[in-house]
Amino acid sequence: MRYGVAAAVLGLLASGAVRADEPLTLGEAMARARDGAREVAAATARKEAASARARQASAFRLPSLTLSETYVRTSSPVDSFGLELNREEFTFQKFVATDPNDPGWSGTAITRLEAQAPIFTGGELSGRIAQARSAADAAASQASWAADNAALAAGEAWVMLAQAEEFVALLTKARDTVAAHVALARSYVEQGMLVRSELLRAEVELARVEDLLEDAKGKARVANANLAFRIGVPQDSTWKLAPLPGPGPLDGDASHWVSSADARKDLSAARSLLRAGELEEKVKKAAWLPKVGVLARWDLHDKNLFGASGSAGTVLAFASLNLFQGGADKAALVAAREEARAGREDVARFADGVALEVRQAYEEAATARARHATAVKALEAARESERITDERFRSGVVKTIDLLDAATARREAETRELVARADAHATALRLAVRAGKAPETAIP
Repeated sequence: MRYGVAAAVLGLLASGAVRADEPLTLGEAMARARDGAREVAAATARKEAASARARQASAFRLPSLTLSETYVRTSSPVDSFGLELNREEFTFQKFVATDPNDPGWSGTAITRLEAQAPIFTGGELSGRIAQARSAADAAASQASWAADNAALAAGEAWVMLAQAEEFVALLTKARDTVAAHVALARSYVEQGMLVRSELLRAEVELARVEDLLEDAKGKARVANANLAFRIGVPQDSTWKLAPLPGPGPLDGDASHWVSSADARKDLSAARSLLRAGELEEKVKKAAWLPKVGVLARWDLHDKNLFGASGSAGTVLAFASLNLFQGGADKAALVAAREEARAGREDVARFADGVALEVRQAYEEAATARARHATAVKALEAARESERITDERFRSGVVKTIDLLDAATARREAETRELVARADAHATALRLAVRAGKAPETAIP
């Protein structure tokens, strides 16, 4: 693994984008993604917005208090007379000394403090408040789901980088091995023990392995940038990663994992939104019930703004009842009821789809572990075959091509084992999230 890390760092140095190595475990990568991923920040902001809207809806239960300033200039006889009374400037002598039908232009400033409170809304207000709270619950569940998926993406990126670095190490070792074979073949050719064509064949194989190594280094640099992207840090950051351990066994069978998926956060969010949709029918029924409220205001009147030459107060209660709107209210009620029924079907189908996702993820994880066990056995056989072939080559029994073929078979077996090991870890992380668990629970 240290060869893989060194190769990745040297590649980044060559590109001019590098930072000092720092250790990073799989769990730490997931934790950083939960804190720094942009999708988590966006989901958290949406959760806060939904909570604020729920508080906003609840605030409509409380009285509203407004202060306003109005300036009126009029020559209307009726308005002029009333405003003069409100300013408390009316006198009988002035009234009889002027023409009431032609009062002329006059201005009045009205300072009004008004309080209004609903008493009964037929259940519309309580329904809207409950809807806003359900939407806030859904946003909180979505934020948790986004955090789990961000951690999953970071975990998969970490596994991908660890695989890429270990593959670089494997190819570095393979390049050194083939280079040693080339040196040995060159020595044999100089001693007349091998024909030159076998040396050339070994040199061709060395060039091919070096090409694979350079390609692997480039992919390791991309995997490194991908991990940085997933955890929300500059993409020229680099880390020291521990080797991928062997995969552990899966807990329980497919039914066990399916049963835990009922608590999945995105499914919880869908159910919360369904509750909000079902409440819409209650809100629409409020159209047939009366609306009752109370209002109180205190006015100050003067010729100047914010003056107080006269004052007056008013308290009133009001009620309204919808008698007929051409059937629009009934249609809205039916639409809300059918939308809720459709929502229930959608959520039920979603729950079934979640169960199917979990079963598929379980089979992928189980298959990956079986493939890894097979790859381990094949790797043991390939290493033993290479050892035997190397001994026979040094004894002059087999040709260089046979030795190179054995080394290639060993390298391919190592690659299959590495890929199977990485796939086993990645599928375990995905299974945990699909089943409604934190991906951290899948860390060996």
